[in-house]
Amino acid sequence: MSTTQSERLRELLEPLVTSQGLDLEEIEVDSVGRKRVLRVVVDSDQGADLDAIADVSRALSAKLDETDAMGEGEYTLEVGTPGAERLLTEHRHYARAVDRLVKFQLAEGGELVARILEVDDDGLDVEVPGVKGRKATGRRLGFAEIDKARVQVEFNRKDKKEEEA
Repeated sequence: MSTTQSERLRELLEPLVTSQGLDLEEIEVDSVGRKRVLRVVVDSDQGADLDAIADVSRALSAKLDETDAMGEGEYTLEVGTPGAERLLTEHRHYARAVDRLVKFQLAEGGELVARILEVDDDGLDVEVPGVKGRKATGRRLGFAEIDKARVQVEFNRKDKKEEEA
């Protein structure tokens, strides 16, 4: 059975990332000219701050240096987080996006922009914002109804503390 370089790297690096209290979200190897770039995306339920990323980056770099997982030749290691407009693909991604505004591509067609209120094993409870003075409405979405979901950036969202005041 053949495995790709990304799969081999995942097997090698995931235990290290997990030992640092993080989840390995993505591994990507790209060629940029003559050099290669290994991009590793990590996250956790609490997020990953710069210190955690630096720690895991050093651990991954040391592990890669002691193995031949990247083969001969130069490469650059980039370690980061999923970013503000992350694609939600795993149950844990939805759980981490509670209280965030998300754009859903629905399996039946169409799209829906709603705030995730709660996540369970079967799906999500969301709040669809009201338009033109109308009240927000609740809705239940099963995971099977969701084709694609992406977190939306909100620049003018009020803090929960401000809303409660």
